[in-house]
Amino acid sequence: MTTRFTLKLIAAGALLMGAGGTFGQHSHQPSHNASPYAGQQTREIKALSSTQTADLLAGKGMELAKAAELNGYPGPMHTLELAAQLELSAEQKQASETLMNRHKAEARDLGTQLVEAERALDQAFASRQIDATRLAAHTESIGRLQALLRKSHLDTHLQQAALLTPAQITRYAQLRAYAGPAAGAAPATAPIHKH
Repeated sequence: MTTRFTLKLIAAGALLMGAGGTFGQHSHQPSHNASPYAGQQTREIKALSSTQTADLLAGKGMELAKAAELNGYPGPMHTLELAAQLELSAEQKQASETLMNRHKAEARDLGTQLVEAERALDQAFASRQIDATRLAAHTESIGRLQALLRKSHLDTHLQQAALLTPAQITRYAQLRAYAGPAAGAAPATAPIHKH
């Protein structure tokens, strides 16, 4: 019994000494409480990374249409990329190109407005020219633009689905690797147009 007790004391002492060494090491290192925002204070617009800004200005999707894309409403860009496999007719291809070009122009315009609205909010804080009333105006403007941009992306998928047959929508889901046992079928509410 005495030997066991002695061994336990030695083991406990070794653990405490090891922990003490570890605590001592950490006291000389930088704090582990650094914010995940560290380094972002140098951004031109604090709320947007350079990639997010570039994507907004370019009219990129930024995953804003996932609710449509993953529920059986194809987008025009990927539809056109898969034109041969989907056996798009000349009319479908032309309509899809027109839809995509119109949407890209709208998305770039809204993205530019959103970047400028975020820049204005950032500058209001940076210049200390912000109060509750100005804050409300800035955030309402940004929220409205975010909603319009997302609506534009989702609406484009609605319009694209209306240009395709149910078989093409099913094939699109298969080609994009979304199709499972019940996935990829044409949505019940999607208008069906045969071309």
